[in-house]
Amino acid sequence: MVRDHDDPGPAPADPLRHHGDVDTEPGLLDLAVNVQGDAPPRWLRDRLTAAVDDLAAYPSGAHDAAAREAVAGRHGRDAADVLVLAGSAEGFAMLPRLHPTRAAVVHPGFTEPEAVLRDAGVPVVRVLTDAATGHRLDPAAVPADADLVVVGNPTNPTGVAHPADTLRALARPGRVLVVDEAFADAVPGEPESLAGDASVPGLLVLRSLTKTWALAGLRAGYALAAPDLLARLVVGRPHWPVGTLVLEAVAACSEPGAVALAADAAARLAGWRTGQAAALAAVPGVHVQPGVAPYLLLTLPPGTGPVVRARLRAGGIAVRRGDTFPGLGPDHVRVAVREPRVAALLAAALREALADVTEAAA
Repeated sequence: MVRDHDDPGPAPADPLRHHGDVDTEPGLLDLAVNVQGDAPPRWLRDRLTAAVDDLAAYPSGAHDAAAREAVAGRHGRDAADVLVLAGSAEGFAMLPRLHPTRAAVVHPGFTEPEAVLRDAGVPVVRVLTDAATGHRLDPAAVPADADLVVVGNPTNPTGVAHPADTLRALARPGRVLVVDEAFADAVPGEPESLAGDASVPGLLVLRSLTKTWALAGLRAGYALAAPDLLARLVVGRPHWPVGTLVLEAVAACSEPGAVALAADAAARLAGWRTGQAAALAAVPGVHVQPGVAPYLLLTLPPGTGPVVRARLRAGGIAVRRGDTFPGLGPDHVRVAVREPRVAALLAAALREALADVTEAAA
């Protein structure tokens, strides 16, 4: 179907199931998805290629143990505190196995946890942060009777990193506190990460390798929690739940050399983010939400969002729509942090699109 130049397309049938990959397609400059790079680095591809020779055998306990030991060493935890996942999304899919009676999900945030919980019939209350306070989380806003709380850190799409002590304040007996740290390794020093904190009762940290290592197609991640909590999560999980290549990737990306490379990439991204945020904030009418993540939440002038998205797409640039995130609206868009050359292209295209929309409305 051919759409009008300014037609943003139909609204998603299920906003909670809408993700950035839906907003892009081959041939577009992809700023909708936050994966860094077009492919895993050569050293990682070599590790995965070598592991192909093991695919005739079922994934072994030795493979799983090696992956868990590497993650444990990376975060200063016991191997018993580690569960390798088929992407952090599998961790969200496991949450209904905890049988929560009332879940609280902090928004704007990644929508998959709420979608999973609602599909399982779990009552969900949304805790909305406010742009007026920089989308900072107030622990008092979380209902006291919520026995499952889900929060991203840094939060997607705002890019805000909540102080670790703020998140610790959410823990209490009988409550599982789920912290989605999918983008934590893209923040220099990971200062607010709780991945290495085994002292917080009921804490479940989910981590992803997708973003930093360009492994979205492999589905690799892990959970960190007390062994008794992990045991509740895996009830009913099929045998051999993750493949040999996933286990190899988790082990490889958790080794000291890889962690050092990720830290270098995080520092580079932070510099790019500063420049990209400044370039976009210089476009008349655009507000850039302060944050630390490898993406930026933009607020466009009232009433311009859908048309601007359509015009950027017509010009070859894909951005992530914001109105599928609870608490945001059609004039919000999220853009990935990219190298300065790409950031300059985006700023110029956004300036032109907004100028055209403003002129057409005059």
